[in-house]
Amino acid sequence: MNIDRIVFLFAGFVVLTSLFLGYYVTSYWFLLTGFVGLNMFQAAFTGFCPLAIILKRLGIKSGAAFK
Repeated sequence: MNIDRIVFLFAGFVVLTSLFLGYYVTSYWFLLTGFVGLNMFQAAFTGFCPLAIILKRLGIKSGAAFK
């Protein structure tokens, strides 16, 4: 598994978790969903993703999106 797939997996997990928590616990969790969406939006244009940087330092191989 490369960095790209791990980033998408993590983002999807965080979004689904925050939606669940927002529905069942408090609506403030929806802010986390918005943060993840904004981070993905800016990463599409800049290529900057903090998680990708961390994974690269851990030795995970790069994909096409995050070099």
